[in-house]
Amino acid sequence: MLESRKVFLVNAVLNYFSSLSPITQGFIQEIEKNVQPIQVKKNKYILSPIDNNDDVFFVVSGLVRGFIKDDGKEITTWISLETEFIGAIQHPDESIQPSIEYLQALENSELVPIPRALIDRLYSLYPETNVIGRKILALQYHAASERSILARIPSAERRYEKFLELNSFDVSKVPLRCIASYLGMRLETLSRIRSKLVKELV
Repeated sequence: MLESRKVFLVNAVLNYFSSLSPITQGFIQEIEKNVQPIQVKKNKYILSPIDNNDDVFFVVSGLVRGFIKDDGKEITTWISLETEFIGAIQHPDESIQPSIEYLQALENSELVPIPRALIDRLYSLYPETNVIGRKILALQYHAASERSILARIPSAERRYEKFLELNSFDVSKVPLRCIASYLGMRLETLSRIRSKLVKELV
């Protein structure tokens, strides 16, 4: 990765932080010294259960999903677009352990991993981290609540329609099998719903 691209990616996460709260020079320097942006090819894993779950990731560009495997089947748990923080499930009181989720790039993606140890240091040294962290957690909670409501809609067709309402990204970029597993329906059911909606628009 070119140095100029690294600087651009680090600045992207700093700009996001500064949109949530003014940040001090010390905070900026901690980020610049301790993060290393990564580029992930389409379909490659960002994180898997063989990896220690010791980073959260800021998605600068691309499209990413989280999923688990149950009885050999992949179950998509979330789909995330750029300018969002993502990460695998991690109990806040537990030490760093392997992930129970897979994080996968659905298209070529650029991310900035932020080590949990760095996050802890930022909290202890820079008061603005508390404001930033609170706002990010509020956004994450809101997104989790939307996913929770979506999962409880009994009608498969209405679940898909709500999914389209809630997500601004181009869903054609997401493999249908991922959308189907995310919405808790068979691929055949999703295909039938999509065909019906297309006919209604004609």
